[in-house]
Amino acid sequence: MTETVQLDIPVLLPHVPGDDDGCVDRLTAILSKSTGVSDVHVVAADGDGPSQLCLHFDSSATSVARIRSLARASGAEITNQFAHIFWDVTGVTHTRKARSVSERLRQIDGVAEAEVSPGFVRVEFDRRATSEEDIRIALAHHGVGVKPGTRGTPTADAPANASRAGGLVDTPSTAPDAATGRDAHEGDDGHDHGSGEHVHGGPFGERSEVIFAITSSVLWVGGFVAELAGWLDDSVLTAVFIVSGFFGGYFTLREAIDGIRNKRFEIDFLMLVAAAGAAILGKWEEGALLLALFSLGHALEGYAMGRARQAIEALADLAPPTAVVRRNDTESEVPVEQLVVGDTVVVKPNERIAADGFVVSGTSSVNQAPLTGESIPVDKSPVDDVAVAANAPTEVSGESKLFAGTINGSGQIDLYVTRLAKDSSLSKLATMVREAETQASPTQQFTNKFERIFVPAVLVLVVVVMVAGPALGSSLSDSFYRAMSVLVAASPCALAIATPSAVLAAVARAGQVGVLVKGGGPLENLGTLNAIAFDKTGTLTEGKPRLTDVVAADGIAEAELLAVAIAVENRSDHPLAAAIVRDGTARVRSRSIPTVSNVESITGRGVQAVSENQAVLIGNIKLFEENGGIDESVRAAANDLLGRGRTIMVVKHGDRFLGTLGLRDTPRPAAKKMIDDLRALGIERAIMISGDNQLVAESIAAEVGLTNAWGDLMPDDKVSAIERLRGEEGKVAMVGDGVNDAPAMANATVGIAMGAAGSDVALETADVALMGDELAKLPVIIGLSRKASRIIKQNLYMSLGMVAFLIPATLVGYVGIGPAVVFHEGSTLVVVANALRLLAYRRNESISASTSA
Repeated sequence: MTETVQLDIPVLLPHVPGDDDGCVDRLTAILSKSTGVSDVHVVAADGDGPSQLCLHFDSSATSVARIRSLARASGAEITNQFAHIFWDVTGVTHTRKARSVSERLRQIDGVAEAEVSPGFVRVEFDRRATSEEDIRIALAHHGVGVKPGTRGTPTADAPANASRAGGLVDTPSTAPDAATGRDAHEGDDGHDHGSGEHVHGGPFGERSEVIFAITSSVLWVGGFVAELAGWLDDSVLTAVFIVSGFFGGYFTLREAIDGIRNKRFEIDFLMLVAAAGAAILGKWEEGALLLALFSLGHALEGYAMGRARQAIEALADLAPPTAVVRRNDTESEVPVEQLVVGDTVVVKPNERIAADGFVVSGTSSVNQAPLTGESIPVDKSPVDDVAVAANAPTEVSGESKLFAGTINGSGQIDLYVTRLAKDSSLSKLATMVREAETQASPTQQFTNKFERIFVPAVLVLVVVVMVAGPALGSSLSDSFYRAMSVLVAASPCALAIATPSAVLAAVARAGQVGVLVKGGGPLENLGTLNAIAFDKTGTLTEGKPRLTDVVAADGIAEAELLAVAIAVENRSDHPLAAAIVRDGTARVRSRSIPTVSNVESITGRGVQAVSENQAVLIGNIKLFEENGGIDESVRAAANDLLGRGRTIMVVKHGDRFLGTLGLRDTPRPAAKKMIDDLRALGIERAIMISGDNQLVAESIAAEVGLTNAWGDLMPDDKVSAIERLRGEEGKVAMVGDGVNDAPAMANATVGIAMGAAGSDVALETADVALMGDELAKLPVIIGLSRKASRIIKQNLYMSLGMVAFLIPATLVGYVGIGPAVVFHEGSTLVVVANALRLLAYRRNESISASTSA
């Protein structure tokens, strides 16, 4: 006989950052080979618990106890074997260096995965084959240092899945020394000798590349002026240009060597070959100019990318470093890392809130803009029952919830801590935004592949030019010079930075307005959407239905109808049930409520129970059509309510139809304007997919301005609806709450979760998460994505256009090395500056532009 058992993944694998981690696949593979186990798969987290492994097994061949034991043992073995590193680093200032470093890390025995972006490193490795120290050494060898002394580094006894924000690792070897508070790898002088900034090639730490570039440029300008003025003889000028070339080419040479080690000819290699060619021809001035401008461009590119990274890093710094905690009637200031669940934190007026939790006393208004982007402070008041709220913190209403990093208003409030600092919504947002940098967009993947083919092709072209020139009558020196000019002209520096600079700036800007975009893929897809599908309840509507109509059947008292309905629905957790109990009780205060038993939910239909030894059915018309039919007068009343946009619940007790209840969930006030704004952005098709009745769905859709409404959908039907819409429109987004709509969101081109602050499930399942519950954010992020898509295209056209112009110009001799360098580096800086415009994106910018157009 086949049975199932579900085991919590965070218990089995406490070190993994998510369900899609490689360690989950390893555990699944081990358990699937166990005797008696027929299938193992992941069950996504829901609102009531974590993600789980579901195992199907033959109970005659094995037992639950044996499976649990094997899973715990296998999970412990994998946890001990594999470690995950998430480090903030110095020395990676641009994408070419990031790509080179990541490829070198992947070549280390035992490294399962490595992703590097400017300022951030993520590595998964096998402890049996390598170690954290080996990875630090490998990074240091490439001029990359791990930032020391980061606040929040886990202690030796901290949970294995400690926060990744701020450069953390899930192994205890990075624990700060208890006495000094410094990282274990720091030396006595306070510097990180294994990975500090001094590793980054030079006496000036991370600023070395900038200083070298400026020195090179100053020397070249000085030499050029001296040459024009005749102040120095040729030998001294040559020496000045050689020294200028040394400072300009130092870091270029290092990165070219790294590329060659990875069996790749990068752009840096092309620049060095061109500079060396100029030197061979005795044109020291032009060779030095090439290296000076290239290094200066590199440094400015790194500075510009650093601005975008600082916008991301600022998210992690929003929470205060300390909090005032009240324990045993004594208040004391402690680091936020020392807060534990259940602590009471005193939040004074105008202070930043230190942890996620809820209000237990006091009232105030809280500015949640740093996290959710809400423009208006939100009034906060205490929960009704602290014990109930503590047992179910995810169910606490928004009027009582508090988030780390938000700003208290004029009232003092007491906060009950529900999450550790490492698990706060702010920490998760900062971490996920940082990790999003490592996710290459489709355009970036294309340009990477293009570069791998284009750069060797350029080298072949250069050889052809050198050989063909003398054959066509040109001198060897002229042909060689022309070949070096072509080499400079064809180097796709601007192309390499065109996409990642725009993606980084857009992801950073989205985080600033309270939206998490998980990488370049979702960002680009958002910018090219053709249609959007919305869930109804809680997304387009308030999610708080009200009992509006009570239509008793002939001969039935309204009080009897409501009493039976309240008795049954009081045992259900459905939102409609809560509305019937709340509003119905107010109408039958004096009526006694009967007892019920055997309450069972019927998915997509309603609920059944037993009361006074008779069956009770409450649900939609389909429920009764499948269970003996429905009284015609009751059907007529139900259809009348449906025609007026109500959700109906027919009630039957034994053989008697008691009547029909009508409920209505009101649209959000912002829903209609949001749809209008989306239409202004060019999204013409916006539909609703709902499990509610078709007439109800159409009523809400007409009120908010949707183009279509598809109702009466079961969860599987919603997936089919998304697949159908993708077939019709190409790209489609699904907007929901990230829990009930997870399957549909997973099948959409882009899944968008509403109100993700405080919800681990929404953050994990969605491609895009609106941290707040504001529909107005949807046009903002789509407008930002559309602008990012336009800027990416502009950058590609600009970079490829410059290459297309310069190659023929240098081939025919109209442009030499000097002008080619100026055009080449100028286009790179223009591309980066164009991308940085996204950091200043304003909410109504794209909508206004679309409207005026």
